[in-house]
Amino acid sequence: MVKRNRNLRKTAAIRDLVRETVLNPQDFIYPIFVVEGENIKEEIASLPGNYHFSVDRLEEIVEQARDANIKGIILFGLPEEKDECGSQAFNAEGVVQKAIKKVKELYPELWVITDVCMCQYTSHGHCGILRDGEVHNDSTLEYIAKIALSHAEAGADMVAPSDMMDGRVEAIRNLLDENGYESVGIMAYSAKYSSAFYGPFREAANSAPKSGDRKTYQMDPANLREAMREIQGDIEEGADIIMVKPALSYLDVIRSARDRYDYPIAAYSVSGEYAMVKAASQLGYINERAIAMEMLLSIKRAGADMIITYYAIQASAWIKEEL
Repeated sequence: MVKRNRNLRKTAAIRDLVRETVLNPQDFIYPIFVVEGENIKEEIASLPGNYHFSVDRLEEIVEQARDANIKGIILFGLPEEKDECGSQAFNAEGVVQKAIKKVKELYPELWVITDVCMCQYTSHGHCGILRDGEVHNDSTLEYIAKIALSHAEAGADMVAPSDMMDGRVEAIRNLLDENGYESVGIMAYSAKYSSAFYGPFREAANSAPKSGDRKTYQMDPANLREAMREIQGDIEEGADIIMVKPALSYLDVIRSARDRYDYPIAAYSVSGEYAMVKAASQLGYINERAIAMEMLLSIKRAGADMIITYYAIQASAWIKEEL
């Protein structure tokens, strides 16, 4: 007997009725880069269509995100000064801390997540404290926790440690709880790979290491089972949301995490994924809208509950046009 599978593809109406995976603006989290200074809105060359904003210009982009029905943003800061321990990262008057206050003043209902790391703030560009040229895990934990606490004090709803130090989720959770911030959540960069897809971001955030690489603390792209151990550890330490980063080349990791863990999963569609689509579309080789939406759909189909993407505002507009 012939199975007439094509009967469920015959028209747009039936395809809509049987569609298994649907993208919504509420699936997206929009990354925003904040810089010191005034009246700054400068396009990021490596991420066309995304900008560096000074705090006084944040309203423009945050309003766009809100009007697109996006529920969450993630903030990245670029300080004016850097030092060995990244002290501007936990400065109460630092650029991210000021940005948090501004966003919550403008739109208190918007979910504000902050990237918690040191690489943009350290003079050496690594994600922790250096000892004898190596990133020292346990010395770094104190600083990572201090950064998270400073973000919570400024009004962040959720902190997202991206350093990949062992034990950082527990260190953050303990310090937040000790200071009365039990309700501030943790989105852990649980399976963050040492990926070649981060290049455009490192230009955007001025965060490339001055020497060496991050392979001793970020994950080997060859490993899947290790990612499950990392995720399990973060859950046990108190993470509220687990993350896989990058997304597109790690759909199997997202799927494995979805099958194993009954926890919200975020996937970060990183700068290299975005930049490749942008570059190919500018050369006329691909249909940007079709490729971007297919890419985001595949990430959600793999099992992600939410997607951090530089396409968040544009993709939300495309979804609205299709309704």
